[in-house]
Amino acid sequence: MPNFSGHWKMKQSDNFEEMLKVLGVNMMLRKIAVAAASKPAVEIKQDGEVFYIKTSTTVRTTEISFKIGEEFDEQTVDGRPCKSLAKWVSENKMACEQRLLKGDGPKTAWTRELTNDGELILVSHLYNMPAAPYLIFI
Repeated sequence: MPNFSGHWKMKQSDNFEEMLKVLGVNMMLRKIAVAAASKPAVEIKQDGEVFYIKTSTTVRTTEISFKIGEEFDEQTVDGRPCKSLAKWVSENKMACEQRLLKGDGPKTAWTRELTNDGELILVSHLYNMPAAPYLIFI
């Protein structure tokens, strides 16, 4: 089983602002979010299949705790409450489907993958967006 534990610093980010635009976030809030998310600090603690992930930016801090295979509460990247379910999709990669609790909007999900060279790749999936936004952490 891979160990995702550690303090991760962002190395690269692509398509984040485009994703916020597709989600309907207004231009002023998009600019603030992109600036704030340019250097997030991510802390992951893992105990077997139980995860705690804290993501801190200058604008907000989010914390989620979950166990692989069990539904949990979180928020989509634009702050909508959802139920999420994370599953292993390969030896070093988990995928998490998100289901909105209220309203409708684009279907969202995320994946986290550890690479052989020690990077953590976080991909946010919007099922109506051709180029998935992703972040690479070291």
